[in-house]
Amino acid sequence: MAIEPDAMQEVVGDKAHEHEHPAQVHTHDHWHVSHHHRGGLMGEFEHRSHYHQHEHNHARLVHAHQNRSESAETADHGTTAHVHDHSAPAGESRIGR
Repeated sequence: MAIEPDAMQEVVGDKAHEHEHPAQVHTHDHWHVSHHHRGGLMGEFEHRSHYHQHEHNHARLVHAHQNRSESAETADHGTTAHVHDHSAPAGESRIGR
């Protein structure tokens, strides 16, 4: 199977604060939150959550933020919602370990 190159990423409108986070595989505990429709006309949703830990990957990311340092962002990573594939949480390749 061929490995596809990363998609081209660039920040629009905030080049001054653009930075890259390399792809990585790591483990930390995290919450999963899902929204369940409770029915009715108002379309109310119930939040359900569960907490667990496993190894998972993050693809390379290019982004910007003006009011937060990269070190603060890294320290805050474990409390930030993010998505990964539970059928292959560490991906097919084990990059950036």
